Amino acid sequence: MYIGQVAKDILKWPRPLSPPVVKLEKRVIDEYGMPSTHAMAATVISFTLLLSTMDRYQYPFALGLLMAVVFSTLVCLSRLYTGMHTVLDVLGGILVTAVLIVLTYPAWTLIDRLDSASPLFPVCVIVVPFFLCYNYPVSDCYSPTRADTTTILAAGAGVTLGFWINHFFQLASAPTEALPVVQNIPPLTANMLVLGLTKFAVGIVLILLVRQLVQNLSLQVLYSCFKVVTRNKEARRRLEIEVPYKFVTYTSVGLCATTFVPMLHRFLGLL
Repeated sequence: MYIGQVAKDILKWPRPLSPPVVKLEKRVIDEYGMPSTHAMAATVISFTLLLSTMDRYQYPFALGLLMAVVFSTLVCLSRLYTGMHTVLDVLGGILVTAVLIVLTYPAWTLIDRLDSASPLFPVCVIVVPFFLCYNYPVSDCYSPTRADTTTILAAGAGVTLGFWINHFFQLASAPTEALPVVQNIPPLTANMLVLGLTKFAVGIVLILLVRQLVQNLSLQVLYSCFKVVTRNKEARRRLEIEVPYKFVTYTSVGLCATTFVPMLHRFLGLL
């Protein structure tokens, strides 16, 4: 996502002209178009999920491939329908993602091991994304790309940090018995559905509370440090305020989702 977002502000290819295109979205209308990060996200989520599960769960590979293709295709077509991207933008996003998957796939296991083993990993996973966000390319006019990029990288950093904390401090509960290398996907029962929805609701409530609390605290601290009037929306867009408050807020969200939410589930007997 960082590569895709930065590429937009470096290439500066405009979105489709309106008219003749009718644009159905307004929030990201000031962003540039190439590559489509929606196409990148849809492709990388669906195909990395497929590659990560095909050797762990027993299901028809053709069905998994079909679902990945259908999901990513629908998202890509939606970007054309909403008038936010050209066909070239979408194809560019898919191509960049395909190259990144091919280049990084051999290192996935190594990255997992570094995540588990290295005591310096938490420092890297916080410092490097923050440095990248703070040195985001300067645009001619304000657009939400820097804020969105910071949100995505911070959430990823928080999730990764949470997994490291679970492993390092042995917070994750060990399975009661050894699981087979290839597992069958369990059937969806009514009890499983209710339990899943309950866990989801509990987790979302806690995450929203943490997000609001950390956002308010971080903004208050930054406003005080830089002597900015509270609730000044323009001030939020300043580099020295936007990046730190977004990064701290969404790192906390990712950390909460992977560490504190499972602890709450365990406390409530939902695990």
